[in-house]
Amino acid sequence: MAGPLNGVRVLDLTSVLMGPFATQLLGDLGAEILKVEPLRGDDTRFTGHARHRGMGAGFLNTNRNKKSIALDLKSEAGRDAVLRLAGQCDAFVSNIRPKALARLGLDYASVSAVRPEIVYVNLVGYGKRGRYANRPAYDDLIQAVSGVAMLVQRASGGEPRYVPLAMVDRIVGTAAVNAVLAGLLNCQRRGVGQEIEVPMFETMAQFVLGDHLQGHAFVPPTGPTGYARLLSPDRRPFATRDGYVAILPYNDNQWRRFFAVVGRPNLMEEDPRFVDMASRTANIDALYALVGALLKERTTAEWLAALDAADIPAMPLHTLDSLLDDPHLLETGFLDIAEHPTEGAIRRIGVPSGWSATPPPSIAPAPTLGQHSEEILSIAGLSAAEIAALVARDVVRTPATLKER
Repeated sequence: MAGPLNGVRVLDLTSVLMGPFATQLLGDLGAEILKVEPLRGDDTRFTGHARHRGMGAGFLNTNRNKKSIALDLKSEAGRDAVLRLAGQCDAFVSNIRPKALARLGLDYASVSAVRPEIVYVNLVGYGKRGRYANRPAYDDLIQAVSGVAMLVQRASGGEPRYVPLAMVDRIVGTAAVNAVLAGLLNCQRRGVGQEIEVPMFETMAQFVLGDHLQGHAFVPPTGPTGYARLLSPDRRPFATRDGYVAILPYNDNQWRRFFAVVGRPNLMEEDPRFVDMASRTANIDALYALVGALLKERTTAEWLAALDAADIPAMPLHTLDSLLDDPHLLETGFLDIAEHPTEGAIRRIGVPSGWSATPPPSIAPAPTLGQHSEEILSIAGLSAAEIAALVARDVVRTPATLKER
């Protein structure tokens, strides 16, 4: 099977994480991803652990299922090659700032002139209509300005902190995939291409305010911002006699079964603070403090067995290392070991979806820099002589020329 996006070709002018994660998701589903890299390569090639220079661990698991061309976009010949390539593509995805794209001659007007039906998606820091439009943006900055860092402070009582994940890049990357797919569907139905902007700040503001707008959803406000349950200082894995356990009874029946398991079967009737969801939410700190005290009475294994028997949502607390050995992930094949042509044995992260008729294709390894330069230029319609001339002028680099450097 070739995957549900078989036949879709994407011109990928993204780098670092947000954009490459988006195009990887498209490639995982079968789209042909043509990754245009600067002559030095995507910066992410050089971050984190690596066996060989230019093939860092983060790059390997964010750029699989792609073909790489190393190209000097600042040269006129390089720009012309990209435009010829755009004429053969269904979508154009970039996280280069719009002003820089315009200087390169790769703005929407230029690209759509050669391919009117193209779905042109630009991942930006901030929407173009606001005052922040031209500012640089990174994950940490957007965590700060969208309120995430202060939410961590409100919940923990400590200092403002960034969530220790590139959370914004991956959330916005996923939003960009939605935009690409919606644009492609619209083009299929109406024959119309378009420019689509996916801003980091606005995407994360939606993400945060969806939970925490609360009383300010009404005008005038009926209460403060902030969802009490999510901000409770006791909303955390609970300590047991020998470790920790994650537990989340949610509805009335689950709480009733939980109180029975802990030997307090009549608590909901006896204590009006816990009688229903509204009451529990209003008294969430007291509820979580009670749960925390009760769970210290047994071991983690004892609690997991008892809670599972009562059908109460609970899971063990993994570390990064133990997550790699999770039996469910191993049974589903989500994590496996594969041989990379240049990097040897690597651990692969699977595609987190299942398809009955068009399953995603086998995972192709992340490319070395310029591995597919000649193939991609052929897709653009360049002849062998034209390709050789670009290589000779160092507009394009191939594995052979890179090896000589």
